Amino acid sequence: MPESVSVRCPACRSEHRYTAPSYPCTCGAPVVPPLDPDAVPTPVVHRAWQEEWVTVRCGRCGRPGEWPRPEFGCPCGTMLRIPVTGPGTPPAPDESPSPASGTTPDSYGTPDLYAAPDSYAAPAPDGPPAPESPTAAGPASRRPDIPSVSIRTARDAVTATVLYLRLLGHDDIRRAHRRPPSGIGLAGRGVLAQVDPSARPVTSRDVECLWLMSMSESAQCLYFTLAGYAPDARERADRLGVPLFLLDLTGTPQPVNAPAEALDATRS
Repeated sequence: MPESVSVRCPACRSEHRYTAPSYPCTCGAPVVPPLDPDAVPTPVVHRAWQEEWVTVRCGRCGRPGEWPRPEFGCPCGTMLRIPVTGPGTPPAPDESPSPASGTTPDSYGTPDLYAAPDSYAAPAPDGPPAPESPTAAGPASRRPDIPSVSIRTARDAVTATVLYLRLLGHDDIRRAHRRPPSGIGLAGRGVLAQVDPSARPVTSRDVECLWLMSMSESAQCLYFTLAGYAPDARERADRLGVPLFLLDLTGTPQPVNAPAEALDATRS
């Protein structure tokens, strides 16, 4: 299947070349959504969480994974959803959501991301919780451990980020109303985070776009990625004061620059 297709915007009639991003499978092989060159891209009129993802099977190990559905932002302002071949949208899980929000409030079970597109319940971490130290003076004497979430898909990266943001005191994390140019946007009261699960390093342009979006919303911004940051991206982030985090395969955000280290020291 082709990794790039020609895209014609239905609004301004301009033509562009779109190349699908690659994502890292757990086996290490790059996974690229198979684009359909014969289908016509459609404008994104409204968003639903289930439509944001596409199931792609790894060509090396055969493992199916859920990754962000390809989209292209035309310079005229129209967002286009790029058609793909294969299974397409993954089926909804079997869990029955609660009538109020689709999740179990204050529970520690797996979140129903389909039924609750704008909010997240805390998922269960991998493995048992760490034992309490007998010499600890109390909860305020040490920072809590970060729950472990094995990174296998883009959704796992989002889950790990949400859990970390909750440790920073942001309990109202939801999907951002404006999708960033790359990755997945998350928002809460006074905070805007971007999660990039792709296999390419974050660029300075990615950092600048997130910073500009946060300035327009008077919010603090954070960047999370799996593939690391280009040197110019780290330099730009240091100048703008953007905290950069690297998600390891256990789902633990590692601070990359000084603003991230300072922010990590505040989690409670």
